[in-house]
Amino acid sequence: MATERAQDSQGGMHDLYEHPGHLLRRAQQISVSIFYDEMGSELTPVQYAILTRLAAHPGIDQVSLAGLAAIDTSTGATVCARLEEKGLLERKVIPHNRRQRALTITTAGTRLLDTLVPGAQRLRQRLLDPLNPEEQAQFMALLAKLVNENNDQSRAPLARPAA
Repeated sequence: MATERAQDSQGGMHDLYEHPGHLLRRAQQISVSIFYDEMGSELTPVQYAILTRLAAHPGIDQVSLAGLAAIDTSTGATVCARLEEKGLLERKVIPHNRRQRALTITTAGTRLLDTLVPGAQRLRQRLLDPLNPEEQAQFMALLAKLVNENNDQSRAPLARPAA
């Protein structure tokens, strides 16, 4: 009884499943599991994010690419090195700034992304399938708002590209 009162007086915050952070972590676990089901094991979710951003921004430097994928720069460097080892991207020293690398997706990288499009579509479908079409649109709008409005709270905020 005392436990119930303590829980009630704090708005149910003793229940782990009342914490949005816990539910978001669980949603991430589920998303990653479905990612591997649908996309295979050729790329990790972070590698996929980097490669898709690179395909949209050829010639970008490694630090800027990490910002566009909203990952920290050290993780970005490690991921880029791994993708280069796989032959999916090329890194070249930028002549006017020898400390930075310009990145381009290789033909093999483009081909791989093209083969993953159906899996990415199925991934999205499976994640959103428990919701009806109206709920899906609402969920995506609210999730985007939550992420965008809290971007500056992230340890690796999304760096929006210059217009």
